[in-house]
Amino acid sequence: MTSPHSFDRYLQTRRTELDAALEAALPTPPDCPPLIAEAMRYSLFAGGKRLRPILTLAAAEAVVKDGHADGRSRDAGRALAMPAACAVELIHTYSLVHDDLPAMDDDDLRRGRATAHVVYGEGVAILAGDALLTHAFVVLARRQSHTLAGFDQRRLHAIARIAEAAGAAGMVGGQALDLTATGALPEGEDPNRRGGSDEAALREMHERKTGALIGAAATTGAILAGGDETAVTAVDRYATHLGLAFQIVDDILDVEGNAADLGKSAGKDADARKRTYPSVHGLDRSRMLAADAAAAAREALASAGLGGRLAEIADWVVARTS
Repeated sequence: MTSPHSFDRYLQTRRTELDAALEAALPTPPDCPPLIAEAMRYSLFAGGKRLRPILTLAAAEAVVKDGHADGRSRDAGRALAMPAACAVELIHTYSLVHDDLPAMDDDDLRRGRATAHVVYGEGVAILAGDALLTHAFVVLARRQSHTLAGFDQRRLHAIARIAEAAGAAGMVGGQALDLTATGALPEGEDPNRRGGSDEAALREMHERKTGALIGAAATTGAILAGGDETAVTAVDRYATHLGLAFQIVDDILDVEGNAADLGKSAGKDADARKRTYPSVHGLDRSRMLAADAAAAAREALASAGLGGRLAEIADWVVARTS
């Protein structure tokens, strides 16, 4: 087992690499107006955890075959997955910009500073979010000059997986369920249609709004690094459980955390009377469910003999305080 300090170094190294890759990937004037370039960067480089793109890179490392003691193979796997990692973070950031808008969650604090619409106005914030989302697919679609035979097919698979996770079947659908459940929409799809239970409605909303992109992030890393079907399936199952653990912890922190630690407003779920894991299950049961989900994530990896950092990421997700 690696030490906590070793894992912290791993996270910091990956974040540094990701920030450099994101900086290189973003459009700059005169290719786009300076205001849009500035607004995109404002939210993208606001100091997030980079969980989703780190998952992409860690999954790419995990599916690399043994036998390359000098580490070049894992480095190559990360390099193949880096465009997808950047795309995932661009999409995640777009979703935060739009979620914070007055018409959505109406938040004025994100990652410890004023949200994009507070700084730039709603119109520019919407456009910056749109630009982040669409540029993600520019990054994904760019053909790398040194790819292996058959890689373009993997790349198409990754594009489809990420697009589905970002769209109506994933994040957009989850946000619609969220708005419906809080009464922000006068009518729409019944969030209780799965047997009418609060638990089923809550889980579906989170599977779409949060879990879908986490799942796509990890799975595309495995796909692009050349993982076989067994490995990709195991990573997909791992990410499903991880996404649940992440959201349960998020719900707990909204109750127990504070804005200084979280970098965003605390207690808003209760104020909006949202369904959350603590409101449905209570705090103690929610903690148990998060731990169970993390354990299931680790078991999915073990079932396919996958190593690397993914198990440590599951522990990190459950133990986090922000």
